[in-house]
Amino acid sequence: MAALGWLTPRRRSATARSVLAGEASAEAARKSEQELHEQYEQDQPAAEEETPFPVEGDDRAAAFFDLDNTVMQGAAIFHFGRGLYKRKFFQRRELTRFAWQQAWFRLAGVEDPEHMQDARDSALSIVKGHRVSELMSIGEEIYDEYMAERIWPGTRALAQAHLDAGQKVWLVTAAPVEIATVIARRLGLTGALGTVAESVDGVYTGKLVGEPLHGPAKAEAVRALASAEDLDLDRCAAYSDSHNDIPMLSLVGHPYAINPDSKLRKHARERDWRLRDYRTGRKAAKVGIPAAAGVGALAGGTAAAIAVHRRRR
Repeated sequence: MAALGWLTPRRRSATARSVLAGEASAEAARKSEQELHEQYEQDQPAAEEETPFPVEGDDRAAAFFDLDNTVMQGAAIFHFGRGLYKRKFFQRRELTRFAWQQAWFRLAGVEDPEHMQDARDSALSIVKGHRVSELMSIGEEIYDEYMAERIWPGTRALAQAHLDAGQKVWLVTAAPVEIATVIARRLGLTGALGTVAESVDGVYTGKLVGEPLHGPAKAEAVRALASAEDLDLDRCAAYSDSHNDIPMLSLVGHPYAINPDSKLRKHARERDWRLRDYRTGRKAAKVGIPAAAGVGALAGGTAAAIAVHRRRR
């Protein structure tokens, strides 16, 4: 069972590395904000009104959205891995590893910190030596290939409601900030806070700045950005599916549980937080997979991944 230790969630608290990761992500997000609006500003269908929130014209309020399973079905890092494999960045054995991790994520419906760390370590080793501009360009293509059709319309409408009210909207994710920035841009959002990979002269070194933007680090990133942007966190909103994001959700005055895992659902109900679930079918509501109709195909893919995993052991 030791080999499966990454399946067991562990409690974590904010550390100096969390603060460093949060501040680095906030700085990267602010730098990209102007470019995002200049290049990708576009009209979106108006979301259904939900009064009295968000408040029209409140420029000291903003909204922060988790990405994986909140805005998009599945995990961005795994979809990115599929795209890199297609472009021959790595071999089939690494693809099998990505497939196994994605299958677990979709079946469990939660983010395990060590599991996600393993995925990011794989991604860092793959992109080491590549130029940041190259990965940004490829990210645009991968979004169209694997991510665009996985955006939850309901969550996107919530984000649009904040934009229509004149508020900034940020993605906050453990995914690489470059990929998060592409997704935010394509959705017409303000920008993105994400994990910052170290680069020298525009080339990835294979290391992180601080640690992955996960759990407490997300809260630190939101806190740092709010300070830089002169936001009132009591007037801000945050949206997530995962109990790992309770630190971020607890930071704002308007927390929302979106497609929540069981722990977050319980926590949200105890504190009278608002809940939204855009999944269909009882099974999907329980474990966070797209719909009952997709369970058969997913189970087949999972069984194949497990079989390969066992053969490799």
